[in-house]
Amino acid sequence: MSDTLALVRLRIGAAQVNTTVGDLDGNAALIAETARAAGAAGCDVVCFPELALTGYPPEDLLHKPAFVADVEAALADLAAAAPDVVMVVGTVVHRRDLYNAAAVIAGGSVAGVYRKEHLPNYGVFDEKRYFASSPDPGPLFRLRGVTFGITICEDVWMPAGPILAQARAGAQLAINVNASPYHIGKHRRRREMLATRASDVGLPLVFVNLVGGQDELVFDGGSALFDVDGEVVDELDRFETALGVWDVDCSEAFRRRLVDTRPRSWGPLDLRVVDLDAVVPARPGPPRTPAVVTGTSELQRCDEVYRALRLGVHDYLDKNGFRSAVVGLSGGIDSALTTVIAVDAIGAGAVTGIAMPSPYSSEHSVADARLLAERLGIRFELLPISAVFRSYLDTLDPLFAGTEHGVAEENLQARIRGTLLMAFSNKFGSILLSTGNKSEMAVGYSTLYGDLAGGYAVLKDVPKTLVYELSRWRNEVAGTDLVPESTISKPPSAELRPDQLDSDSLPPYDVLDRVIEAYVERDRSPAEIVESGVADQALVDRVVRMIDAAEYKRRQAPPGVRITPKAFGRDRRLPITNGRHR
Repeated sequence: MSDTLALVRLRIGAAQVNTTVGDLDGNAALIAETARAAGAAGCDVVCFPELALTGYPPEDLLHKPAFVADVEAALADLAAAAPDVVMVVGTVVHRRDLYNAAAVIAGGSVAGVYRKEHLPNYGVFDEKRYFASSPDPGPLFRLRGVTFGITICEDVWMPAGPILAQARAGAQLAINVNASPYHIGKHRRRREMLATRASDVGLPLVFVNLVGGQDELVFDGGSALFDVDGEVVDELDRFETALGVWDVDCSEAFRRRLVDTRPRSWGPLDLRVVDLDAVVPARPGPPRTPAVVTGTSELQRCDEVYRALRLGVHDYLDKNGFRSAVVGLSGGIDSALTTVIAVDAIGAGAVTGIAMPSPYSSEHSVADARLLAERLGIRFELLPISAVFRSYLDTLDPLFAGTEHGVAEENLQARIRGTLLMAFSNKFGSILLSTGNKSEMAVGYSTLYGDLAGGYAVLKDVPKTLVYELSRWRNEVAGTDLVPESTISKPPSAELRPDQLDSDSLPPYDVLDRVIEAYVERDRSPAEIVESGVADQALVDRVVRMIDAAEYKRRQAPPGVRITPKAFGRDRRLPITNGRHR
Protein backbone atom coordinates (compact mmCIF):
# COMPACT_ATOMS: atom_id res chain seq x y z
CA MET A 1 0.00 0.00 0.00
CA SER A 2 1.28 3.48 -0.77
CA ASP A 3 2.41 5.85 1.94
CA THR A 4 -0.65 7.94 1.22
CA LEU A 5 -2.91 5.23 2.59
CA ALA A 6 -0.53 3.67 5.15
CA LEU A 7 -2.60 4.97 8.06
CA VAL A 8 -6.12 6.01 7.34
CA ARG A 9 -7.07 7.60 10.66
CA LEU A 10 -5.61 10.11 13.08
CA ARG A 11 -7.16 10.61 16.49
CA ILE A 12 -7.64 14.36 17.03
CA GLY A 13 -8.53 16.11 20.28
CA ALA A 14 -10.45 19.38 20.03
CA ALA A 15 -9.89 21.27 23.29
CA GLN A 16 -12.71 23.78 23.69
CA VAL A 17 -11.26 25.56 26.72
CA ASN A 18 -11.99 28.77 28.62
CA THR A 19 -8.80 30.76 29.15
CA THR A 20 -8.14 34.08 30.90
CA VAL A 21 -6.33 36.97 29.25
CA GLY A 22 -2.92 37.55 30.82
CA ASP A 23 -3.02 34.52 33.14
CA LEU A 24 -0.08 32.71 31.55
CA ASP A 25 0.47 30.29 34.42
CA GLY A 26 -3.21 29.43 34.72
CA ASN A 27 -3.65 29.03 30.97
CA ALA A 28 -0.54 26.85 30.66
CA ALA A 29 -1.75 24.65 33.51
CA LEU A 30 -5.17 24.29 31.85
CA ILE A 31 -3.57 23.43 28.50
CA ALA A 32 -1.26 20.84 30.07
CA GLU A 33 -4.09 19.24 32.06
CA THR A 34 -6.31 19.03 28.98
CA ALA A 35 -3.45 17.64 26.90
CA ARG A 36 -2.91 14.87 29.45
CA ALA A 37 -6.62 14.01 29.25
CA ALA A 38 -6.39 13.92 25.45
CA GLY A 39 -3.33 11.69 25.64
CA ALA A 40 -5.13 9.34 28.00
CA ALA A 41 -7.94 9.18 25.43
CA GLY A 42 -5.43 8.03 22.82
CA CYS A 43 -5.24 11.27 20.85
CA ASP A 44 -2.33 11.68 18.43
CA VAL A 45 -2.86 15.46 18.30
CA VAL A 46 -4.76 17.82 20.59
CA CYS A 47 -5.63 21.30 19.31
CA PHE A 48 -6.21 24.42 21.40
CA PRO A 49 -7.87 27.72 20.40
CA GLU A 50 -6.24 30.80 18.95
CA LEU A 51 -3.98 32.59 21.47
CA ALA A 52 -4.94 30.04 24.12
CA LEU A 53 -1.72 30.66 26.04
CA THR A 54 -2.22 34.44 26.30
CA GLY A 55 -6.00 34.48 26.34
CA TYR A 56 -7.93 36.35 23.64
CA PRO A 57 -7.76 39.22 22.96
CA PRO A 58 -4.62 40.30 24.87
CA GLU A 59 -4.86 43.80 23.39
CA ASP A 60 -2.15 46.24 24.50
CA LEU A 61 -0.51 43.68 26.76
CA LEU A 62 1.23 42.84 23.49
CA HIS A 63 2.85 46.29 23.50
CA LYS A 64 4.72 45.34 26.67
CA PRO A 65 8.06 43.64 25.86
CA ALA A 66 8.09 41.96 29.27
CA PHE A 67 4.73 40.31 28.56
CA VAL A 68 5.90 38.99 25.18
CA ALA A 69 9.03 37.59 26.84
CA ASP A 70 6.91 35.95 29.52
CA VAL A 71 4.72 34.33 26.84
CA GLU A 72 7.74 32.83 25.10
CA ALA A 73 9.09 31.54 28.42
CA ALA A 74 5.69 30.04 29.29
CA LEU A 75 5.58 28.31 25.90
CA ALA A 76 9.03 26.81 26.46
CA ASP A 77 8.02 25.59 29.93
CA LEU A 78 4.80 24.12 28.55
CA ALA A 79 6.71 22.28 25.83
CA ALA A 80 9.20 20.84 28.32
CA ALA A 81 6.39 19.53 30.52
CA ALA A 82 4.18 18.31 27.66
CA PRO A 83 2.92 14.72 27.50
CA ASP A 84 3.59 12.47 24.52
CA VAL A 85 0.57 13.77 22.62
CA VAL A 86 1.34 16.39 19.95
CA MET A 87 -0.13 19.79 20.89
CA VAL A 88 -1.24 22.65 18.65
CA VAL A 89 -1.29 25.71 20.91
CA GLY A 90 -2.35 29.24 20.00
CA THR A 91 0.28 31.75 21.15
CA VAL A 92 2.37 34.72 20.02
CA VAL A 93 5.89 34.39 18.65
CA HIS A 94 8.52 37.03 18.01
CA ARG A 95 10.53 36.56 14.81
CA ARG A 96 11.86 40.06 14.08
CA ASP A 97 8.18 41.03 14.48
CA LEU A 98 5.23 39.77 16.46
CA TYR A 99 2.97 37.08 15.02
CA ASN A 100 -0.32 35.48 16.01
CA ALA A 101 0.79 31.87 15.82
CA ALA A 102 0.06 28.22 16.46
CA ALA A 103 2.98 26.37 18.00
CA VAL A 104 3.22 22.64 17.39
CA ILE A 105 4.72 21.02 20.48
CA ALA A 106 6.19 17.53 20.14
CA GLY A 107 8.83 15.59 22.01
CA GLY A 108 9.37 18.25 24.67
CA SER A 109 10.00 21.20 22.37
CA VAL A 110 8.37 23.45 19.80
CA ALA A 111 8.77 21.46 16.59
CA GLY A 112 7.29 24.10 14.31
CA VAL A 113 5.19 27.23 14.13
CA TYR A 114 2.40 28.35 11.83
CA ARG A 115 1.93 32.13 11.66
CA LYS A 116 -1.44 33.71 10.88
CA GLU A 117 -1.67 35.26 7.44
CA HIS A 118 -5.00 37.10 7.36
CA LEU A 119 -5.36 39.60 10.20
CA PRO A 120 -8.90 40.92 10.79
CA ASN A 121 -9.10 44.64 11.44
CA TYR A 122 -12.82 45.36 11.56
CA GLY A 123 -15.60 45.24 14.13
CA VAL A 124 -14.15 44.04 17.43
CA PHE A 125 -10.83 43.03 15.86
CA ASP A 126 -7.60 45.09 15.95
CA GLU A 127 -5.04 42.51 14.91
CA LYS A 128 -3.09 44.75 12.54
CA ARG A 129 -2.41 46.95 15.56
CA TYR A 130 -0.42 44.10 17.09
CA PHE A 131 0.72 41.53 14.55
CA ALA A 132 2.59 41.14 11.29
CA SER A 133 1.12 38.94 8.58
CA SER A 134 2.75 35.61 7.77
CA PRO A 135 4.82 35.66 4.57
CA ASP A 136 3.85 32.08 3.61
CA PRO A 137 1.10 29.46 4.20
CA GLY A 138 3.38 26.82 5.74
CA PRO A 139 4.73 24.68 7.09
CA LEU A 140 2.89 21.39 6.92
CA PHE A 141 3.30 18.70 9.57
CA ARG A 142 3.54 14.94 9.19
CA LEU A 143 2.56 12.46 11.90
CA ARG A 144 1.81 8.72 11.70
CA GLY A 145 1.92 8.98 7.91
CA VAL A 146 -0.64 11.83 7.78
CA THR A 147 0.23 15.30 6.49
CA PHE A 148 -1.81 18.13 8.00
CA GLY A 149 -1.91 21.91 7.75
CA ILE A 150 -2.85 24.50 10.35
CA THR A 151 -4.67 27.78 9.91
CA ILE A 152 -5.82 30.38 12.41
CA CYS A 153 -9.36 31.79 12.47
CA GLU A 154 -9.61 34.43 9.72
CA ASP A 155 -7.30 32.42 7.46
CA VAL A 156 -10.06 29.91 6.77
CA TRP A 157 -12.61 32.60 5.87
CA MET A 158 -10.59 33.34 2.71
CA PRO A 159 -11.53 31.08 -0.24
CA ALA A 160 -8.04 31.40 -1.74
CA GLY A 161 -6.31 31.50 1.62
CA PRO A 162 -3.68 29.27 3.25
CA ILE A 163 -5.93 26.21 3.42
CA LEU A 164 -6.03 26.10 -0.37
CA ALA A 165 -2.24 26.36 -0.57
CA GLN A 166 -1.89 23.57 1.98
CA ALA A 167 -4.25 21.35 0.00
CA ARG A 168 -2.21 22.02 -3.15
CA ALA A 169 0.91 20.98 -1.25
CA GLY A 170 -0.60 17.61 -0.35
CA ALA A 171 -2.26 18.11 3.04
CA GLN A 172 -4.67 15.34 3.99
CA LEU A 173 -6.21 17.16 6.97
CA ALA A 174 -6.92 20.80 7.82
CA ILE A 175 -6.85 22.09 11.41
CA ASN A 176 -8.27 25.54 12.10
CA VAL A 177 -7.87 27.08 15.58
CA ASN A 178 -10.06 30.02 16.53
CA ALA A 179 -11.15 32.72 18.91
CA SER A 180 -14.37 33.49 17.08
CA PRO A 181 -16.67 35.73 19.17
CA TYR A 182 -20.40 35.25 19.39
CA HIS A 183 -23.20 37.38 18.06
CA ILE A 184 -26.71 36.46 16.99
CA GLY A 185 -26.56 34.50 13.74
CA LYS A 186 -22.76 34.08 13.76
CA HIS A 187 -22.80 30.34 14.42
CA ARG A 188 -24.91 29.46 11.41
CA ARG A 189 -22.94 31.71 9.08
CA ARG A 190 -19.63 30.34 10.37
CA ARG A 191 -20.72 26.72 10.03
CA GLU A 192 -21.89 27.27 6.44
CA MET A 193 -18.54 28.87 5.60
CA LEU A 194 -16.55 26.02 7.15
CA ALA A 195 -18.62 23.43 5.31
CA THR A 196 -17.99 25.23 2.04
CA ARG A 197 -14.27 25.49 2.71
CA ALA A 198 -13.91 21.79 3.56
CA SER A 199 -15.80 20.80 0.45
CA ASP A 200 -13.93 23.20 -1.82
CA VAL A 201 -10.48 21.91 -0.86
CA GLY A 202 -11.59 18.31 -0.32
CA LEU A 203 -10.09 17.96 3.15
CA PRO A 204 -11.54 16.88 6.47
CA LEU A 205 -11.56 20.02 8.60
CA VAL A 206 -11.15 20.22 12.38
CA PHE A 207 -12.50 23.53 13.71
CA VAL A 208 -11.56 24.37 17.32
CA ASN A 209 -13.08 27.45 18.96
CA LEU A 210 -12.57 29.26 22.24
CA VAL A 211 -15.36 29.35 24.82
CA GLY A 212 -15.94 31.88 27.61
CA GLY A 213 -16.36 35.57 28.37
CA GLN A 214 -13.73 38.29 28.09
CA ASP A 215 -14.94 41.77 29.01
CA GLU A 216 -17.63 42.52 26.40
CA LEU A 217 -16.94 39.48 24.21
CA VAL A 218 -18.37 35.99 24.57
CA PHE A 219 -16.92 33.02 22.69
CA ASP A 220 -19.44 30.29 22.03
CA GLY A 221 -17.34 27.23 21.23
CA GLY A 222 -19.17 25.02 18.76
CA SER A 223 -15.95 23.23 17.76
CA ALA A 224 -16.72 20.78 14.99
CA LEU A 225 -15.42 18.14 12.58
CA PHE A 226 -16.35 18.43 8.89
CA ASP A 227 -15.78 15.69 6.32
CA VAL A 228 -14.44 16.17 2.79
CA ASP A 229 -17.96 16.86 1.50
CA GLY A 230 -18.53 19.62 4.06
CA GLU A 231 -20.93 17.60 6.20
CA VAL A 232 -20.81 18.12 9.96
CA VAL A 233 -19.61 14.86 11.49
CA ASP A 234 -19.78 16.08 15.07
CA GLU A 235 -20.08 19.36 16.98
CA LEU A 236 -19.30 20.15 20.62
CA ASP A 237 -21.81 21.88 22.86
CA ARG A 238 -21.87 25.63 22.62
CA PHE A 239 -21.12 27.91 25.58
CA GLU A 240 -19.57 24.95 27.46
CA THR A 241 -16.01 23.68 27.90
CA ALA A 242 -15.43 20.31 26.27
CA LEU A 243 -12.84 17.95 24.84
CA GLY A 244 -13.85 16.38 21.57
CA VAL A 245 -12.06 13.16 20.53
CA TRP A 246 -12.45 12.29 16.87
CA ASP A 247 -10.97 9.57 14.67
CA VAL A 248 -10.53 11.35 11.37
CA ASP A 249 -10.29 9.35 8.15
CA CYS A 250 -7.42 11.17 6.45
CA SER A 251 -7.34 8.88 3.42
CA GLU A 252 -10.59 10.46 2.24
CA ALA A 253 -8.69 13.47 0.89
CA PHE A 254 -6.67 11.19 -1.39
CA ARG A 255 -9.75 9.24 -2.47
CA ARG A 256 -11.60 12.49 -3.18
CA ARG A 257 -8.78 13.73 -5.43
CA LEU A 258 -9.01 10.62 -7.57
CA VAL A 259 -12.55 11.51 -8.63
CA ASP A 260 -12.73 15.29 -8.16
CA THR A 261 -10.75 16.94 -10.94
CA ARG A 262 -10.98 20.51 -9.62
CA PRO A 263 -7.77 20.38 -7.54
CA ARG A 264 -5.76 19.47 -10.63
CA SER A 265 -6.34 22.95 -11.98
CA TRP A 266 -4.69 24.47 -8.91
CA GLY A 267 -1.29 23.08 -9.80
CA PRO A 268 1.21 21.66 -7.32
CA LEU A 269 2.82 23.69 -4.55
CA ASP A 270 5.80 22.82 -2.38
CA LEU A 271 5.73 23.66 1.33
CA ARG A 272 8.21 22.61 3.96
CA VAL A 273 7.05 19.55 5.91
CA VAL A 274 7.98 19.09 9.57
CA ASP A 275 8.38 15.39 10.41
CA LEU A 276 6.89 14.92 13.88
CA ASP A 277 7.47 11.17 13.87
CA ALA A 278 11.17 11.88 14.31
CA VAL A 279 10.54 13.44 17.74
CA VAL A 280 7.37 11.72 18.96
CA PRO A 281 7.78 8.12 20.08
CA ALA A 282 5.45 5.67 18.45
CA ARG A 283 2.98 4.15 20.86
CA PRO A 284 0.13 1.72 20.42
CA GLY A 285 -3.21 3.36 20.60
CA PRO A 286 -6.80 2.16 20.81
CA PRO A 287 -8.38 0.83 17.64
CA ARG A 288 -9.29 3.63 15.26
CA THR A 289 -12.94 3.84 14.35
CA PRO A 290 -14.62 6.47 12.21
CA ALA A 291 -16.16 9.36 14.09
CA VAL A 292 -19.89 8.82 14.40
CA VAL A 293 -21.94 11.26 12.38
CA THR A 294 -24.11 13.11 14.86
CA GLY A 295 -24.58 16.35 12.96
CA THR A 296 -25.66 19.44 14.83
CA SER A 297 -28.72 21.32 15.93
CA GLU A 298 -29.43 25.02 16.18
CA LEU A 299 -30.24 26.57 19.52
CA GLN A 300 -33.38 28.64 19.61
CA ARG A 301 -32.67 32.36 19.40
CA CYS A 302 -33.60 33.14 23.00
CA ASP A 303 -31.78 30.06 24.31
CA GLU A 304 -28.64 31.09 22.43
CA VAL A 305 -28.73 34.72 23.56
CA TYR A 306 -29.49 33.79 27.15
CA ARG A 307 -26.56 31.38 27.32
CA ALA A 308 -24.28 34.11 26.01
CA LEU A 309 -25.51 36.60 28.62
CA ARG A 310 -25.19 34.10 31.45
CA LEU A 311 -21.68 33.06 30.42
CA GLY A 312 -20.58 36.66 29.92
CA VAL A 313 -21.77 37.66 33.39
CA HIS A 314 -20.30 34.58 35.07
CA ASP A 315 -16.87 34.97 33.52
CA TYR A 316 -16.65 38.74 33.99
CA LEU A 317 -17.33 38.34 37.71
CA ASP A 318 -15.27 35.20 38.17
CA LYS A 319 -12.20 36.34 36.25
CA ASN A 320 -12.21 39.73 37.99
CA GLY A 321 -12.56 38.27 41.46
CA PHE A 322 -16.15 39.24 42.28
CA ARG A 323 -18.02 36.68 44.34
CA SER A 324 -21.34 38.51 44.67
CA ALA A 325 -23.51 41.05 42.88
CA VAL A 326 -26.06 43.71 43.76
CA VAL A 327 -28.92 44.93 41.56
CA GLY A 328 -31.24 47.89 42.01
CA LEU A 329 -34.76 46.45 41.75
CA SER A 330 -37.24 48.91 40.33
CA GLY A 331 -40.07 46.46 39.75
CA GLY A 332 -39.47 46.88 36.01
CA ILE A 333 -38.59 44.27 33.44
CA ASP A 334 -34.95 45.30 32.87
CA SER A 335 -33.90 44.93 36.50
CA ALA A 336 -35.94 41.73 36.75
CA LEU A 337 -34.23 40.05 33.79
CA THR A 338 -30.81 41.29 34.93
CA THR A 339 -31.39 39.68 38.32
CA VAL A 340 -32.58 36.37 36.86
CA ILE A 341 -29.47 36.19 34.66
CA ALA A 342 -27.25 37.01 37.64
CA VAL A 343 -28.84 34.24 39.70
CA ASP A 344 -28.38 31.74 36.88
CA ALA A 345 -24.76 32.86 36.47
CA ILE A 346 -23.52 32.94 40.08
CA GLY A 347 -26.30 31.54 42.29
CA ALA A 348 -29.09 33.06 44.35
CA GLY A 349 -26.98 33.21 47.50
CA ALA A 350 -24.54 35.59 45.82
CA VAL A 351 -27.13 38.15 44.63
CA THR A 352 -28.73 41.02 46.58
CA GLY A 353 -31.65 43.06 45.27
CA ILE A 354 -32.29 46.51 46.69
CA ALA A 355 -35.54 48.39 46.04
CA MET A 356 -35.38 52.16 46.57
CA PRO A 357 -38.84 53.67 46.17
CA SER A 358 -39.15 57.44 45.75
CA PRO A 359 -42.29 59.58 46.16
CA TYR A 360 -43.30 58.62 42.61
CA SER A 361 -42.78 54.85 42.88
CA SER A 362 -45.99 52.86 42.66
CA GLU A 363 -46.95 50.27 45.23
CA HIS A 364 -47.15 47.59 42.55
CA SER A 365 -43.53 48.24 41.52
CA VAL A 366 -42.29 47.64 45.07
CA ALA A 367 -44.51 44.57 45.30
CA ASP A 368 -43.17 43.23 41.99
CA ALA A 369 -39.57 43.75 43.15
CA ARG A 370 -40.24 41.88 46.38
CA LEU A 371 -42.07 39.08 44.56
CA LEU A 372 -39.17 38.66 42.13
CA ALA A 373 -36.71 38.37 45.02
CA GLU A 374 -38.89 35.79 46.77
CA ARG A 375 -39.24 33.66 43.65
CA LEU A 376 -35.49 33.76 43.01
CA GLY A 377 -34.54 33.22 46.64
CA ILE A 378 -32.19 36.21 46.81
CA ARG A 379 -31.58 38.66 49.63
CA PHE A 380 -33.97 41.62 49.40
CA GLU A 381 -33.56 45.03 51.00
CA LEU A 382 -35.92 48.03 50.98
CA LEU A 383 -34.33 51.49 51.19
CA PRO A 384 -36.92 54.28 50.68
CA ILE A 385 -35.25 57.42 49.32
CA SER A 386 -38.01 60.02 49.83
CA ALA A 387 -36.28 61.61 52.82
CA VAL A 388 -32.92 61.70 51.04
CA PHE A 389 -34.58 63.19 47.97
CA ARG A 390 -36.17 65.95 50.06
CA SER A 391 -32.82 66.76 51.67
CA TYR A 392 -31.23 67.10 48.24
CA LEU A 393 -34.01 69.43 47.13
CA ASP A 394 -33.65 71.49 50.30
CA THR A 395 -29.91 71.79 49.75
CA LEU A 396 -30.40 72.85 46.13
CA ASP A 397 -33.28 75.21 46.85
CA PRO A 398 -31.11 78.38 46.87
CA LEU A 399 -29.94 77.47 43.36
CA PHE A 400 -33.21 76.02 41.99
CA ALA A 401 -35.60 78.60 43.51
CA GLY A 402 -38.04 80.05 40.97
CA THR A 403 -37.51 77.22 38.43
CA GLU A 404 -39.92 74.52 37.28
CA HIS A 405 -39.61 70.96 38.57
CA GLY A 406 -38.13 69.02 35.66
CA VAL A 407 -35.42 66.65 34.43
CA ALA A 408 -32.85 67.77 37.01
CA GLU A 409 -35.15 66.82 39.87
CA GLU A 410 -36.13 63.56 38.15
CA ASN A 411 -32.51 62.56 37.67
CA LEU A 412 -31.68 63.31 41.29
CA GLN A 413 -33.68 60.22 42.23
CA ALA A 414 -31.66 58.02 39.87
CA ARG A 415 -28.40 59.49 41.20
CA ILE A 416 -29.42 58.91 44.81
CA ARG A 417 -30.10 55.28 43.94
CA GLY A 418 -26.76 54.99 42.16
CA THR A 419 -24.96 56.41 45.20
CA LEU A 420 -26.64 53.99 47.59
CA LEU A 421 -25.97 51.00 45.37
CA MET A 422 -22.32 51.94 44.94
CA ALA A 423 -22.02 52.40 48.72
CA PHE A 424 -23.28 48.84 49.18
CA SER A 425 -20.86 47.67 46.49
CA ASN A 426 -17.91 49.38 48.17
CA LYS A 427 -18.84 48.15 51.64
CA PHE A 428 -19.37 44.49 50.82
CA GLY A 429 -17.38 43.99 47.61
CA SER A 430 -20.40 43.11 45.49
CA ILE A 431 -20.24 44.26 41.89
CA LEU A 432 -23.11 46.53 40.90
CA LEU A 433 -24.88 45.23 37.82
CA SER A 434 -26.49 48.08 35.91
CA THR A 435 -29.77 47.30 34.21
CA GLY A 436 -30.07 49.55 31.15
CA ASN A 437 -30.86 47.95 27.78
CA LYS A 438 -29.58 48.76 24.28
CA SER A 439 -32.64 50.81 23.36
CA GLU A 440 -32.09 53.13 26.32
CA MET A 441 -28.32 53.26 25.78
CA ALA A 442 -28.89 54.19 22.15
CA VAL A 443 -31.09 57.22 22.72
CA GLY A 444 -29.61 58.34 26.05
CA TYR A 445 -32.72 57.43 28.06
CA SER A 446 -30.56 56.99 31.15
CA THR A 447 -28.96 59.07 33.87
CA LEU A 448 -25.23 59.58 34.19
CA TYR A 449 -24.06 58.64 37.70
CA GLY A 450 -27.53 57.20 38.25
CA ASP A 451 -28.84 54.11 36.47
CA LEU A 452 -25.68 54.11 34.34
CA ALA A 453 -23.60 53.52 37.48
CA GLY A 454 -22.20 50.04 37.84
CA GLY A 455 -19.40 47.64 37.05
CA TYR A 456 -21.10 45.60 34.34
CA ALA A 457 -24.13 46.23 32.14
CA VAL A 458 -25.79 42.87 31.54
CA LEU A 459 -28.35 44.09 28.97
CA LYS A 460 -26.20 46.75 27.32
CA ASP A 461 -26.56 45.13 23.89
CA VAL A 462 -30.08 43.73 24.33
CA PRO A 463 -32.87 45.75 22.67
CA LYS A 464 -35.98 46.35 24.77
CA THR A 465 -38.16 44.13 22.61
CA LEU A 466 -35.70 41.29 23.10
CA VAL A 467 -35.74 41.90 26.86
CA TYR A 468 -39.44 41.01 26.79
CA GLU A 469 -38.81 37.92 24.62
CA LEU A 470 -36.06 36.66 26.91
CA SER A 471 -38.17 37.20 30.02
CA ARG A 472 -41.10 35.24 28.61
CA TRP A 473 -38.76 32.50 27.35
CA ARG A 474 -37.03 32.15 30.74
CA ASN A 475 -40.41 31.83 32.44
CA GLU A 476 -41.41 29.11 29.98
CA VAL A 477 -38.19 27.19 30.62
CA ALA A 478 -38.67 27.49 34.38
CA GLY A 479 -42.29 26.41 34.16
CA THR A 480 -43.18 29.30 36.45
CA ASP A 481 -43.14 33.10 36.36
CA LEU A 482 -39.68 33.92 37.71
CA VAL A 483 -40.27 37.35 36.20
CA PRO A 484 -43.73 38.28 37.54
CA GLU A 485 -46.37 38.52 34.83
CA SER A 486 -47.35 41.93 36.22
CA THR A 487 -43.82 43.13 35.52
CA ILE A 488 -44.01 41.94 31.92
CA SER A 489 -47.51 43.23 31.19
CA LYS A 490 -47.39 46.74 32.69
CA PRO A 491 -46.34 49.73 30.54
CA PRO A 492 -42.63 50.52 31.13
CA SER A 493 -41.91 53.59 33.24
CA ALA A 494 -38.94 55.19 35.00
CA GLU A 495 -41.36 56.45 37.69
CA LEU A 496 -39.47 59.70 38.24
CA ARG A 497 -42.58 61.90 38.07
CA PRO A 498 -46.31 61.34 38.49
CA ASP A 499 -47.88 59.01 35.92
CA GLN A 500 -44.69 58.89 33.86
CA LEU A 501 -44.41 56.37 30.99
CA ASP A 502 -41.50 55.63 28.65
CA SER A 503 -43.87 56.37 25.78
CA ASP A 504 -43.98 60.02 26.92
CA SER A 505 -40.38 60.42 25.77
CA LEU A 506 -39.83 57.61 23.28
CA PRO A 507 -41.57 56.05 20.29
CA PRO A 508 -43.04 52.58 20.79
CA TYR A 509 -40.18 50.18 21.44
CA ASP A 510 -40.98 47.92 18.48
CA VAL A 511 -40.53 50.91 16.16
CA LEU A 512 -37.61 52.40 18.09
CA ASP A 513 -35.67 49.14 18.02
CA ARG A 514 -36.07 48.82 14.26
CA VAL A 515 -34.71 52.35 13.75
CA ILE A 516 -31.80 51.65 16.11
CA GLU A 517 -30.97 48.40 14.32
CA ALA A 518 -30.99 50.14 10.94
CA TYR A 519 -28.96 53.17 12.03
CA VAL A 520 -26.53 51.62 14.52
CA GLU A 521 -26.05 48.03 13.39
CA ARG A 522 -26.54 48.43 9.63
CA ASP A 523 -25.25 52.01 9.22
CA ARG A 524 -28.30 53.02 7.20
CA SER A 525 -28.81 56.73 6.59
CA PRO A 526 -31.99 58.43 7.84
CA ALA A 527 -33.22 58.69 4.25
CA GLU A 528 -32.69 54.96 3.69
CA ILE A 529 -34.53 54.12 6.91
CA VAL A 530 -37.51 56.24 5.90
CA GLU A 531 -37.50 54.72 2.41
CA SER A 532 -37.57 51.21 3.91
CA GLY A 533 -40.86 52.04 5.62
CA VAL A 534 -39.68 51.57 9.20
CA ALA A 535 -40.95 54.99 10.30
CA ASP A 536 -41.74 58.44 8.96
CA GLN A 537 -39.17 61.20 8.45
CA ALA A 538 -39.95 63.13 11.62
CA LEU A 539 -39.64 60.10 13.88
CA VAL A 540 -36.44 58.85 12.22
CA ASP A 541 -34.81 62.28 12.41
CA ARG A 542 -35.76 62.58 16.07
CA VAL A 543 -34.35 59.16 16.99
CA VAL A 544 -31.13 59.74 15.03
CA ARG A 545 -30.57 63.07 16.81
CA MET A 546 -31.05 61.32 20.16
CA ILE A 547 -28.58 58.56 19.24
CA ASP A 548 -25.91 60.99 18.08
CA ALA A 549 -26.36 63.28 21.10
CA ALA A 550 -25.96 60.39 23.57
CA GLU A 551 -22.46 59.38 22.50
CA TYR A 552 -20.85 61.08 25.49
CA LYS A 553 -23.09 59.08 27.85
CA ARG A 554 -22.22 55.78 26.24
CA ARG A 555 -18.51 56.49 26.66
CA GLN A 556 -19.10 56.59 30.42
CA ALA A 557 -21.26 53.49 30.61
CA PRO A 558 -19.89 50.21 32.00
CA PRO A 559 -18.94 47.35 29.68
CA GLY A 560 -21.56 44.74 28.88
CA VAL A 561 -22.13 41.50 26.98
CA ARG A 562 -22.02 41.79 23.19
CA ILE A 563 -24.76 39.79 21.44
CA THR A 564 -25.42 41.73 18.20
CA PRO A 565 -23.18 42.23 15.16
CA LYS A 566 -22.51 45.82 16.26
CA ALA A 567 -22.57 46.69 19.94
CA PHE A 568 -21.81 49.99 21.63
CA GLY A 569 -18.17 49.81 22.64
CA ARG A 570 -15.52 47.91 20.69
CA ASP A 571 -17.64 47.72 17.53
CA ARG A 572 -18.77 51.31 17.15
CA ARG A 573 -16.32 54.16 17.67
CA LEU A 574 -17.77 57.52 16.76
CA PRO A 575 -16.40 60.90 17.81
CA ILE A 576 -18.24 62.63 20.62
CA THR A 577 -17.54 66.03 19.08
CA ASN A 578 -19.21 65.51 15.73
CA GLY A 579 -20.70 68.25 13.58
CA ARG A 580 -22.12 65.94 10.91
CA HIS A 581 -25.63 65.88 12.38
CA ARG A 582 -25.49 69.09 14.38
